[in-house]
Amino acid sequence: MDLVEVVLALFILVVAVVSLLSNLLVLLCFIHSMEIRRQVPGIFTMNLSFCNILITVLNMPSTLVGIIRSQQPFGDCLCRTVSFLETFLTANTMLSMAALSIDRWVAVVFPLSYSSKMRYRDALVMVGYSWLHSLTFSLVALLFSWLDYHHVYASCTLRLNHEGARVPFAVFTVAFHATSFALSLLILCVTYLKVLKVARFHCKRIDIITMQTLFLLVDIHPSVKQRCVAEQKQRKQRATKKISIFIGSFIICFAPYVITRLAELLPFVGINRHWGIVSKCLTYSKAAADPFAYSLLRQQYKKVLVSVTNRLLKRDLYPSSGPNSSMDTENDYCLQRIS
Repeated sequence: MDLVEVVLALFILVVAVVSLLSNLLVLLCFIHSMEIRRQVPGIFTMNLSFCNILITVLNMPSTLVGIIRSQQPFGDCLCRTVSFLETFLTANTMLSMAALSIDRWVAVVFPLSYSSKMRYRDALVMVGYSWLHSLTFSLVALLFSWLDYHHVYASCTLRLNHEGARVPFAVFTVAFHATSFALSLLILCVTYLKVLKVARFHCKRIDIITMQTLFLLVDIHPSVKQRCVAEQKQRKQRATKKISIFIGSFIICFAPYVITRLAELLPFVGINRHWGIVSKCLTYSKAAADPFAYSLLRQQYKKVLVSVTNRLLKRDLYPSSGPNSSMDTENDYCLQRIS
């Protein structure tokens, strides 16, 4: 291992820890909150977090071992299994992000008819399609023995084992990335740009009403007017920032790896091992960023985490002393209410 590989190995280790903890927190919120479970976005978020946890537990350690040992980390059977799961989970996460963007587009553009356009059953159908889509490509790769250890990426992933099958493998690779990465990116751009357009329209209406109100209030202090103008700018910037994070993180994390895999199909193109591992690490970093981009920074998830934390702290500070402790607590509460 040289210095670059040591840094990349440490990077994967840090990403794995952050990804595992953050995605487990998302699942914890889903389990403890009835409100999140009832909402349609909760289905897509749970599916995304589940895939990210499997990537963290199975694929990241195999790549880490591959970097450290500079050879295939496991036996052939286990390596093919990890490759199968990597193909399945990568496509599934991309399609889950696309599903989340469609849900937000419907919620923003059609707020009054959202409950009829995006039902629980519709969300399950979309998740089912993402599983079927991902499973189909994984089974095709397994059928043609295109799942093996790839030295360039230090990972168990898609790999061409026979030069005679270069054309079918190229067709498969292009179709896989076109229907997973390119399709998801197209959906993300179309839906979120429409969401941004609607958000800016509403911000403009709010700004007009605010300015008309300020003109009516002649005696208002100038600092209040300046504060209102500043809040208007922040409101516009906040919407643009969120959309940029959703689309930008998807491109930064997945595009280098997809472009590298497509360039690798050309027989005269050689991929540097360091760059191959870097592009792989970027895809792993998306698993650690997704919980914060889609869940944990939202007020709803923050409230659930605070509630769970308070519940655990109360349990530690006031442990039950016996089988009748809950009954004693209820009696004390009744006595307090009577007094």
